[in-house]
Amino acid sequence: MATIKAEKGLVSFTMRQHLTTLWTHRELLWFWIQREVRVRYKQSILGIAWAILQPAALAAIFSLVFSVLVRVPSDGIPYPLFAYAALVPWSFFATSLNQGIPSLVNQMNLITKAAFPKEILPLGAIGASLVDFCFAFGVFIGMLLVYRYPLSATMLWLPLLVLLQTGLAVGVTLIGSALNVFFRDIRFVIPLAVQIWMYATPIVYPSSLVPAHLRTLYALNPMVGIIESYRNIFLHGRPPDWTLLATGALSTTILLLAGYAFFKRVEPIFADII
Repeated sequence: MATIKAEKGLVSFTMRQHLTTLWTHRELLWFWIQREVRVRYKQSILGIAWAILQPAALAAIFSLVFSVLVRVPSDGIPYPLFAYAALVPWSFFATSLNQGIPSLVNQMNLITKAAFPKEILPLGAIGASLVDFCFAFGVFIGMLLVYRYPLSATMLWLPLLVLLQTGLAVGVTLIGSALNVFFRDIRFVIPLAVQIWMYATPIVYPSSLVPAHLRTLYALNPMVGIIESYRNIFLHGRPPDWTLLATGALSTTILLLAGYAFFKRVEPIFADII
């Protein structure tokens, strides 16, 4: 028993040490986020507008297919608004994974020649995706005004949702980026996994369509609670669905802690593998 307690104490100390080291390099992280934003849109005609066009284009396509041709229910909400409310947080999550998971391999020269917390590379990609999210979210507010949806006090829950979606992106990206160092096939798996994950999330359809006996399992997908909560606080004027959100928050916390612990455990051998 004493040995178990000692090991737990060591893990806790090591985690604090890693976080302290990351904090001392916060300026480097901020610099890397800015670099990621500049590089992402360098020599691009539309620049940061691509952050808006991606979810907007998907919302338009989904509106045509799922409200005109297939007629998927949208809980009484105009389908473009219904879809865009989900696509804004989803685009942030998907872009974080697509850009963050290959980040270590893409910057192999830095990995082998410079000493710094290597998690800064995937975190920088996630930070740049968060900048994109802010621009896309501004368009969403404009859509609410166009469709005459009132801005209510329930929108104050937004910081909690952003925190959860960012934590989830960090957890999954840290695991994926570390595995990508050892298994380069990961970069080919990610686009497919993101597509499957999207259709396992209530983006083009409401979660009310999921059979009752599957909803507990369905809620283990952290993005379910996040997406439904976005629609609740902005489109329905009510607080988040706490059952869905709590289940998703538990999954997010496990992924975040496990992801960071795994990343730091294998970090010392990145330079040898790359």
